[in-house]
Amino acid sequence: MRSKGVAGWLPGFIALAAIWGNSFFFIKIAVEVLHPLQVSFGRMVIGAAALLAVLAIGRKALPRDPRLWGHFQLASVVLTTLPFTLFAWGEQYVSSVVAAIWNATTPLCTLAFTLLLRTEKPTASRMAGLGLGFAGVMVVLGVWQPMAGGQLGGSLACFGAAMCYGVGGAYMGRFITGRRPEPPVVLAAGQLLSGAVQLGVITLVAGVPLVDLSAPAEVWWSMAGLGGLGTGLAYLLLYWVQVRAGVTTTSTVTYLLPVFAAVSGVVVLGETISWNQPVGAVIILLAIALTQGALKAGRRRESVPAAGSRS
Repeated sequence: MRSKGVAGWLPGFIALAAIWGNSFFFIKIAVEVLHPLQVSFGRMVIGAAALLAVLAIGRKALPRDPRLWGHFQLASVVLTTLPFTLFAWGEQYVSSVVAAIWNATTPLCTLAFTLLLRTEKPTASRMAGLGLGFAGVMVVLGVWQPMAGGQLGGSLACFGAAMCYGVGGAYMGRFITGRRPEPPVVLAAGQLLSGAVQLGVITLVAGVPLVDLSAPAEVWWSMAGLGGLGTGLAYLLLYWVQVRAGVTTTSTVTYLLPVFAAVSGVVVLGETISWNQPVGAVIILLAIALTQGALKAGRRRESVPAAGSRS
């Protein structure tokens, strides 16, 4: 049941934005020491453990439908396994702020794939928004200037992660969240558990140790924050806000992620950003607003859910 006032859901909304926005900060600290696969596997294990604990406390069981577990495996590839690893790899070469800006393109990627799947109608405002969003991506990327070192690869990896979220959001909406009777926390726990198993196998096959016991304390704290907060608690907050504020309002949490990431990245980590990156971010956010109809006064439209939008 939706809350009657903003005060009923706003604290959870802001907490969700802060947690997801600062996830890039945690990734940046962890990937300075750990292999990207260790970062993605660690956060998945911690996040899955947190949600399984919630299920145990609430006396809820994991699903038994084998078809649903098949959907979990497919969804986990594009919602956790690939994007978590791509963000970790990308942040070896770009700042946490830039990674958060790329993550902000998730609603545009989601819309693009829902149009391809024909679950959304290609209206003029949506197509214009996609075009404007593409321009914003080019501005963030700074296509007119050479990129030093692995910055281009790092940026493309982070953008690829956002595209994965777009595919995953469309897939979840079509095959899982819209058609299942299980509570959202049960579905989230099943997906994280599936992703943890996938990443465990991939990490071992790649010859990377699952855990680096030599990592310093700050890395362990970062992994605890990334897994327990950014992966576990964030799922619970996402569904909590959606119940009270609706999917449309909840999807706008994406707008705030670069703000929180900029505060932690610039103030705490001492990162620097170029002028084109915040300018491109503004263009991308305007494009998202255009696709959702928010720029049309006096007209309300249902937006594309930001089911995959996280870090």
